Amino acid sequence: MANLKEIRNRISSVSSTMQITSAMKMVSAAKLKKAQDAITAMRPYADKLTELLQNLSASLEGDSGSAFAEQREVNKVLVVAITSNRGLAGAFNSNIVKACKELKETTYAGKEIAFMTIGKKGNDILSKTENIVNFNSEIFDDLNFENSAAIAQQLMDIFTNGDFDQIVLVYNKFKNAATQIVMHEQFLPIQQASEDASSGAADYIFEPNKEYIVEQLIPKSLKTQLFKAIRDSVASEHGARMTAMHKATDNAGELKASLTLEYNKARQAAITAEILEIVGGAEALNG
Repeated sequence: MANLKEIRNRISSVSSTMQITSAMKMVSAAKLKKAQDAITAMRPYADKLTELLQNLSASLEGDSGSAFAEQREVNKVLVVAITSNRGLAGAFNSNIVKACKELKETTYAGKEIAFMTIGKKGNDILSKTENIVNFNSEIFDDLNFENSAAIAQQLMDIFTNGDFDQIVLVYNKFKNAATQIVMHEQFLPIQQASEDASSGAADYIFEPNKEYIVEQLIPKSLKTQLFKAIRDSVASEHGARMTAMHKATDNAGELKASLTLEYNKARQAAITAEILEIVGGAEALNG
């Protein structure tokens, strides 16, 4: 059994850890509220814009189609892995890395695949074994539409230049504080609406014309799509960290209680041993 000093040191260490994890939980909870409100407000607009664009793109034929909707034989694929700059968020980052590797080994097996990483944690892991063509972590220092749009423009240029035939986003979609869903979302080329969806679409009136409207909408829609994915990831990160720190605090509390019980037993055993020594000494003197 460990001596009393060792147990006291462990209790003190666990108490300090519990204070840190509890503080991190409260910080993440405060940040989560703001991030959750932002993605909840943005999601309907982004989804409707994407739906509208898909319906319009499906109606364009021949040379009037957009370069962003060009369907090529998929030989080269760029996967955009969106993680975070910080850890201590449970399986938040490792789930994205795992999903990226599964895509490489299953869906895109035999294809030439490269990665763009947004977030330090994903880059730290993927850069050890994968081909990283671009890395960005500064966006989380000041997350806004303009910074996200710059990355989206890079992706659009890469696709139109023919560097890659398909671009896929991999990120955590926020469901609630305890649940994040790993998403594989095609960014480029633009996916056209299915025949059933396009047949039920509204008959729009276009001014000045359909082609002009689509060409104006496409860049805005793609930039909004990426911004939504990053905001989803940020909200998921705070939810995952809050949940992880809550569990860590509970585990630290249980460990502290266990160590306190062990300390009390050791202290009681030490006191009993001292009493027995005193009684034995007294008996020896009487004898």
